[in-house]
Amino acid sequence: MPVKCCFHRSTPTNTMAWCESMDTLLANKAGLDAFRTFLKSEFSEENVEFWLACEDYKKTESAEKIASKARMIYSEFIQADAPKEINIDFSTRDLISRNISQPTLKCFDEAQRLIYSLMAKDSFPRFLKSEAYKKLVNSQQDGNHKRWLPFL
Repeated sequence: MPVKCCFHRSTPTNTMAWCESMDTLLANKAGLDAFRTFLKSEFSEENVEFWLACEDYKKTESAEKIASKARMIYSEFIQADAPKEINIDFSTRDLISRNISQPTLKCFDEAQRLIYSLMAKDSFPRFLKSEAYKKLVNSQQDGNHKRWLPFL
């Protein structure tokens, strides 16, 4: 974790702020893009795509759209041999499968929680140690030095 002096204030675009939490990273467009690129390089981008699909799904208001979005999420991420099948336990997958005919806004919550936990414990720490993240931090630090010390 970077040391912050009393003059340092994290901004949403500050790459160093992304290491504070996965929520900080996911809430920032540039952070999310960098994390997605990293996950794609590790062939696990389905996790963040599922998480984002669930976030969008939970904002759905129309009952008709709830049903169609639920079917899309199910066919894309949950059902066996789905194109972007996520790694969840049998009981969670089975519960979703049994309830997909009458979906609620909470029907993917447990699977989303599991995937978030997996990303937070596994992918996120690896991202923070990755060369890609280090390069982003270094390039931002170089930019900050130039902004504060224009004579350099």
